[in-house]
Amino acid sequence: MKSYRNLASQNVVETLSILGQRINERFPNSGLLRVCEELTRMAEQTTERAEKIARPNILLLAGSWGLVAFGAAMIVWLGSKALTLEASTELTNVMQGVDAAVSLLIVLGGVAFYLSTLEGRLRRGAVLKALHEFRSIAHVIDMHQLTKDPSALGGPRTSSSPERDMTRYELVRYLSYCSEMLSLASKAAAVYAEKIDDTAVVDAVSDIERLSTDLSQKIWQKITLVETDVEDIRGATAVSAGELALSRHVPEG
Repeated sequence: MKSYRNLASQNVVETLSILGQRINERFPNSGLLRVCEELTRMAEQTTERAEKIARPNILLLAGSWGLVAFGAAMIVWLGSKALTLEASTELTNVMQGVDAAVSLLIVLGGVAFYLSTLEGRLRRGAVLKALHEFRSIAHVIDMHQLTKDPSALGGPRTSSSPERDMTRYELVRYLSYCSEMLSLASKAAAVYAEKIDDTAVVDAVSDIERLSTDLSQKIWQKITLVETDVEDIRGATAVSAGELALSRHVPEG
């Protein structure tokens, strides 16, 4: 039975693939299409990367437990020596050995603690590096919609003005594709938070989601501006048509 309690990375990949087909059909050979293809490849790698990063590091675990076992063996050995003491000279020598052994145990404990936390820090660093790619591609998507300014449609161009050869409908579709890509980028990044239980990772994923939401809100402001402008044009056309029809029924004076 299909579970709806977890984010399936394969579904994110399939949605991105379909989005890429839609962009290709509407804007073939566009830069936005290449960005979508790159985002799709990143999403495909997400599950494999997350599972590889979450996999326990056997060498580090073996080293940590080896140090713990060595320290425990030293304590047992020192305890057995203390029970066989017979002379004060032996006691003095053993006390000096105990002092050195305690210092050694402290060092070994520190090393064991370092090794036990090293795996988590290495895992966190690898995940944050992967999440940085999603943060970067979100900014790349934002760059592609940056010059898609609805207020400049139909206006006079200068020699440095970007090409604006889209219709209003095409502009809305282009901006909608950008918004969808931002949402899917944050969903692909969220797979890491599901696979790896780490506070820093969850915070980084939440940061990407906030970034995607903020950028998407800017895009939808543009979409709203275009659609409002279209409605105004339609309304003005309807009013003009109504006035024309009314004038045809007014008798001449």
